[in-house]
Amino acid sequence: MGNLRELSPYAAEDAAGFVESMRRLKELSGMTFRELEEQAGRNGDVLARSTLADVLRRDRLPRPDVLAAFVRACGDGQRVGDWLDARERIAEGGGRAGDTPEPAPAASPSSSAPAPRDEHEEVSAVGQDGEDAAAGTPRRRRQSLLALAAVALLLVAGAGVWAWQSRAEDPRDGASDGIPVAKGERQAPVDGWVTIRPAGRTDLCLTDGRDRRGAYGSAVAVHLPCAEVPVPRTYLEPAGAGLYRVQWHHPELGKGCLTVMDTGPVKGMLEPRDDCANATLFRPEAAPEGSGAPGAYRFRTVPGAQCVGTAGDSVAEGVEAVQEPCADAADSPDQYVVVRPD
Repeated sequence: MGNLRELSPYAAEDAAGFVESMRRLKELSGMTFRELEEQAGRNGDVLARSTLADVLRRDRLPRPDVLAAFVRACGDGQRVGDWLDARERIAEGGGRAGDTPEPAPAASPSSSAPAPRDEHEEVSAVGQDGEDAAAGTPRRRRQSLLALAAVALLLVAGAGVWAWQSRAEDPRDGASDGIPVAKGERQAPVDGWVTIRPAGRTDLCLTDGRDRRGAYGSAVAVHLPCAEVPVPRTYLEPAGAGLYRVQWHHPELGKGCLTVMDTGPVKGMLEPRDDCANATLFRPEAAPEGSGAPGAYRFRTVPGAQCVGTAGDSVAEGVEAVQEPCADAADSPDQYVVVRPD
């Protein structure tokens, strides 16, 4: 394995350069497509080698979940936030035809460019546009037809059935911390750049502030008016097995991940820390039907299996977020939040 740190995700100026950096990261990792797929699985991610090969042969930005799984599999997990931030900057810059983010695999157009392939690795792992041996239909076309058929079955099968992305359907969800997940339950809100708002006060956002007693010199998570706190930006990062990290990106202070304080004057509050690898993981749980909080979630902490609520169960401006025992929505409405794309 080469020195991964010698490669900066911020060096690329456009989508083509960013994908080239990804190719270089793969080379530095010394791993084949198959090995990266297997390592991603051990990390709790889903990264099909055919999908990865398709991403690396194009000059389009990958989807954030694919990028995060790839970077972790390559062994550069501590800089996942940097790679995602660099991707976001290019995506927001726009202006070039090649800067369009990579669409979902089922909707991806075919490309005549040769796929990158590890020497001696099977052609099938790259997903080329060859003829299917069982039928004279190109493999990509058959995959698209199968995807359309699956969607049609979902539409016919029943109203009220929620179809989620593969990370939410992972059978390992609910197993890593002993917390059962009901079949069919919505397990994950939208991820990526988001705002997190109390279900009862959606004019407030979870952001950085100070504890009201002034007992701690560093920032903790509090609720403040969204219009007054454009920074830091919040990134909800999938961490595998239905778990997420909550990242904060500040233009001056950099990236931090919310971590429950287990000691000190603000024990139980949440602090943004640079060490994202050891930050608290969160499992989102949808509010039950009839709870009075439709579309809301609560975040269960892992480890600990408690929930994020607010000090004194208040949703007033300036109140700190705290870890506390989980309770029914009717008893602790402060534990439920609305997650919106930002």
